[in-house]
Amino acid sequence: MLDLPTLSSNGITLKPLMLSHATDLMEACQDGELWKINETSVPEPDKVIDYINTADSMPNRQAFVVIDESNGKAIGTTSFHDILPTSKRLEIGYTWYAKSYWRTHVNTTCKLMLLTYIFETLKYQTVGWRTDIDNHRSQQAIERLGAKKDGVIRGNRVRRDGIISDTVMYSMVSSEWRQIKPKLVEKSQSVY
Repeated sequence: MLDLPTLSSNGITLKPLMLSHATDLMEACQDGELWKINETSVPEPDKVIDYINTADSMPNRQAFVVIDESNGKAIGTTSFHDILPTSKRLEIGYTWYAKSYWRTHVNTTCKLMLLTYIFETLKYQTVGWRTDIDNHRSQQAIERLGAKKDGVIRGNRVRRDGIISDTVMYSMVSSEWRQIKPKLVEKSQSVY
């Protein structure tokens, strides 16, 4: 497994997710009733502790909590998962933020910190993302980062309502990072 660092930029800190973050995350997921969005993995408020324990127990997932430095509160989570050290590939996912932080600098800042760590410190070659075929907001956010759409995996996920759905896959490779990073730096500062 990877050693999870604490990363900080633009008023946002990422650090390993722990049970001590549960109370803040219970509030965060209620900001917009995010668990009601069928295409996401946001827990119900009374299931946040289970969510944290599950993240901790998954052998190929390492979860971060997202902290707003202005108030010290946890406002969401994001994770490395499907980590393949031999091929130097991992995915970023299980990402969600309290609704009041949507369309702010938070997502761009988090992804800038994570991608910088992945490509420049870990020297990984590929970062992937996946999202539900009907989660257009998430697809747009991934595309704004500069990731390329790889395709659609049909019928490989089950939504909360039991419907089997398709997954849209995206990726970014290390050779693209040099052109993408300055754009993300500019975006993260322009919306802050």
